Amino acid sequence: MSEFDKYSTPLSSRYASDEMSAIFSQRNRFSTWRKLWLNLAIAEKELGLDVITDEAIQQMKAHLSITDEELEKAKIQESIVRHDVMAHVHTFGETCPAAAGIIHLGATSCFVTDNADLIFLRDAYDLVIPKLVNVINRLANFALEYKDLPVLGWTHFQPAQLTTLGKRATLWIQELLWDLRNFERARNDIGLRGVKGTTGTQASFLALFHGNHDKVEELDERVVELLGFDTVYPVTGQTYSRKIDIDVVSPLVSFAATAHKMATDIRLLANLKEVEEPFEKSQIGSSAMAYKRNPMRCERVCSLARHLGSLLSDTVQTASVQWFERTLDDSAIRRISLPSAFLTTDILLTTLLNISSGLVVYPKVIARRIQSELPFMATENIIMAMVEKGASRQDVHENIRVLSHQAAAVVKEEGGDNDLIKRIKADPFFKPIWEDLDALLEPSTFVGRAPQQVEKFVNRDVKKALAPFQNMINDKKINLSV
Repeated sequence: MSEFDKYSTPLSSRYASDEMSAIFSQRNRFSTWRKLWLNLAIAEKELGLDVITDEAIQQMKAHLSITDEELEKAKIQESIVRHDVMAHVHTFGETCPAAAGIIHLGATSCFVTDNADLIFLRDAYDLVIPKLVNVINRLANFALEYKDLPVLGWTHFQPAQLTTLGKRATLWIQELLWDLRNFERARNDIGLRGVKGTTGTQASFLALFHGNHDKVEELDERVVELLGFDTVYPVTGQTYSRKIDIDVVSPLVSFAATAHKMATDIRLLANLKEVEEPFEKSQIGSSAMAYKRNPMRCERVCSLARHLGSLLSDTVQTASVQWFERTLDDSAIRRISLPSAFLTTDILLTTLLNISSGLVVYPKVIARRIQSELPFMATENIIMAMVEKGASRQDVHENIRVLSHQAAAVVKEEGGDNDLIKRIKADPFFKPIWEDLDALLEPSTFVGRAPQQVEKFVNRDVKKALAPFQNMINDKKINLSV
């Protein structure tokens, strides 16, 4: 059967990076098992198990990366024994005959499956954290560039007080900074299951070392050290607690909400023709409507963010129904949900890198929209200016109320432009401030401290958060496949 006749997940076949796909690949999984068996043997030998020879160690070291031929052998063997770990013990033993009798010595299957999963989870975080750092960095530069550009604010998606485009971007950045904090915290909290035996009691290893508890503890710590981890979970059942999966996936799900919100904002701005995601020279927006410039990248973000958000329930439900020291109903779902969570996060970040590196801004459209709404927002300033000229606030309020309703009727009922200012200039009542109207309507006077907030936030909060990651930052443009 051809590969084109089989379903393959678009997460790996269409969207995710090769690096992330490789982490959760079969080759990496089974090669990591071999690395675990090697380090278990090294530690056992160091602690006095003479049955493990130097030749066995050398043969294992020489064959850590599993070959295509060995993958096929293991597949055939698994079809016979119906056990993936034992199939690979057998295959590794054939490749390393001097080690065949000591591979997996004292261990249970979860020694390789669980420890390997934890390695993959940490490696996956090491791949997505630099991408998140670069998204934040690019958006911070965007925020500084547009810190002074007034834009119409929106509450309930109704026109509201002005802000600036840079200030709006800081709202996205702040949530991404929280995501970065959560990613780092989750990554650094990941430990290894270590060597715990079939029900977590280490009974098999205690037997190997003839009742020497100290050596069993040393073995647990040494294997973890050889694998480059600082933490070993002090107690486990047969598996590491599946609650750890909740802690690992939760930050990714939280990030999905951030990504969805940001992408939705950009989609709305694209509809308003104020800001657009990058659009390639030869890109087609619609097969029928040639003029269209659909926000397909942001739509992809929203689509996949919803998928990522749904994966948290997999981890919560799985952790809550584990029986005593373990049950196998966690296995199949974890093979799907854990890789999916990181593959999807990787795709979202790659897409956000592309979007944030090429946002297109249309200042003239923004200015026109401001002018259509600003007269209504300026009424309070106009009232105050008239009072300063000696008019009664109540009289001014009533006069401008009448003119505002007339102007609103032109906009809503006739589809015309907002002519409130024209009406004010034609009404002798407002003659004392006619010469002041241009200054009263200057958009930059309506944005409050937005520019200053952007500068302080980027130069203090963002720079402090990104300081530990300076070696990860690059400005290379990210290209996407459709």
